[in-house]
Amino acid sequence: MKRTAHLSRETKETSVEVRLDLDGSGQAQVSTGVGFFDHLLTSLAHHALFDLTINTRGDLEVDDHHTVEDTALVLGSAIAEALGDRAGINRFGDAAVPMDEALGSAAVDVGGRPYAVVDLPLRNPAIGNLTTQNLPHAIESLARTAGITLHLSSIGRNDHHQAEAAIKALARALRQAVERDPRRVGVASTKGAT
Repeated sequence: MKRTAHLSRETKETSVEVRLDLDGSGQAQVSTGVGFFDHLLTSLAHHALFDLTINTRGDLEVDDHHTVEDTALVLGSAIAEALGDRAGINRFGDAAVPMDEALGSAAVDVGGRPYAVVDLPLRNPAIGNLTTQNLPHAIESLARTAGITLHLSSIGRNDHHQAEAAIKALARALRQAVERDPRRVGVASTKGAT
């Protein structure tokens, strides 16, 4: 059974199209107009082993907020659609990823309950053309529409390294959580439902 999604969203502020395959090989083509955000999403796909295509056109003449937020919302919805009923998967995943002086840590539950705790103490107002306060907001937006509980944090001295280590940790945790468990029948819950 294929675990894929193809979603789009059009507003007066943005146009977003996302194609996702949870059982891919980490291939990504990402174009949002926000270079560092593209870099992070490409890294997410690579380390989660998701095949991902994102094409976003946003009102970057205003700022990057709508572009980043709406891309994350559609990506989260694509993850939810690709997961389907969430049966037969590990459900939980966690990872810690070092990147030079930085350490990113992530723990996720893809069981359908949206919640995000994000602690990314970034020091600068922007990394490239990504406003740093938009990164935690994007992660929260993704968690909401994907139906994921996630705890994501990083420590370090370099904002680029902290952000990238955190996203790589999130990717590794997601990869583990969405993997099929051949011994699992139904959903991974004693309730028998997500």
